[in-house]
Amino acid sequence: MKPEIEFKSKKEIKLFQERRLRELMQYLAKNSDFYQNLFKKNNLSFNEIKTIEDLHKIPITEKSDLQKYNEDFLCVPKNKIIDYITTSGTLGDPVTFALTEKDLQRLAYNECISFACADGTYEDIYQQMVTIDKRFMAGLAYYLGARKLGAGIVRVGGGIPELQWDTINRIKPTAFITVPSFLLKLADYADENNINYNNTSVKKAVCIGEPIRNDNFELNKLGKRISEKWKNLKLYSAYASTEMASAFTECSEGKGGHHHPELIIIEFLDENNNPVKEGFAGELVITTLGVEGMPLLRFKTGDVMKHYNEKCLCGRNTTRLGPVLGRKKQMIKYKGTTLYPSSLYDILDDIEEIENYIVEVFTNDIGTDEIVIYTGIKKMLPKHEKILKDRFRAKLRVAPKIVFEEPSIIAQKLFPETGRKPVKFVDKRKG
Repeated sequence: MKPEIEFKSKKEIKLFQERRLRELMQYLAKNSDFYQNLFKKNNLSFNEIKTIEDLHKIPITEKSDLQKYNEDFLCVPKNKIIDYITTSGTLGDPVTFALTEKDLQRLAYNECISFACADGTYEDIYQQMVTIDKRFMAGLAYYLGARKLGAGIVRVGGGIPELQWDTINRIKPTAFITVPSFLLKLADYADENNINYNNTSVKKAVCIGEPIRNDNFELNKLGKRISEKWKNLKLYSAYASTEMASAFTECSEGKGGHHHPELIIIEFLDENNNPVKEGFAGELVITTLGVEGMPLLRFKTGDVMKHYNEKCLCGRNTTRLGPVLGRKKQMIKYKGTTLYPSSLYDILDDIEEIENYIVEVFTNDIGTDEIVIYTGIKKMLPKHEKILKDRFRAKLRVAPKIVFEEPSIIAQKLFPETGRKPVKFVDKRKG
């Protein structure tokens, strides 16, 4: 399933999106208390928003707005809501989202065309290695999308390598849906139990939650480690969030996640909310199309990335998103150096002895950022601290404090009972 609009000219895509934008304006004018109040407060008329350029007249919507005025975003009576989900709460209190039947159908369509973009077909069997419960949108989306594609899906959930391998041997899936770092744990289990993981039915993996590429689209340290072990496994990176109810998934070219213009309008803004040029880092801002329950207009995702507009070799003419460089609120200023957690992860993922880790940031006595990295290594040697410090200095010019702990202790913190994905970054900064 490959939507025709994704292969049209840039002009045709823009005109298509502007028609959908005008429909959205009429819908919000009639149904959204939040946006009615926002437009009134700023002396704006919904009728004057007709083009993509007109969006810049509208103030930004932020996560704090969703937290403070959550129910004001609801555009349907509660008897039309059939599913409730919440965000993961990475940057504060979770936010509730309400989905109608139409929203679930849209979610299924989004994931269906995303799987198709990643060379998925009705002949595939997906092994879903992420949870479908705990109010998690992503797990539900993958399940619905695979069904709409006509593919098979096995809902195994996260963790438990023994059950994952039993599923591989029993069901013979062709594809994984997984957090990529978990593939290394599966490979370790296979090594310990004499399982040949390069001789299975699984030929591809849709990787979520963690980047597997650098911003030049080459595999990062994590991606390389996976590929070195799983030589017959093709990796596809996917990026999504609850708020946008859409995904940006790579095609076989591996040159960024493709935009689905039917479902979402995207902008990339600097710290002053001005557009950034192609190839420069900017914060992704989204306007949802076709959402019935809680549509969003110019919502800042907090995710910083680069974007690219040239036509892909796959034939799609849509914007492509590079990997998330970091979340705007997670930016760290450490000893005169500005960095994102992802730059720390890349170094840690390159050291095979490290099983797991958590990066903690807090405000020190003089009011500046301080970093402590809790690192899990089974057989700790004195050389490990020096290796880590030297690599941090070589790559980032600074070396944070390193604390070594048993991998099992860090694993408990990484995967709290109420969590839905690993918590690698803990921000304890004041303010």
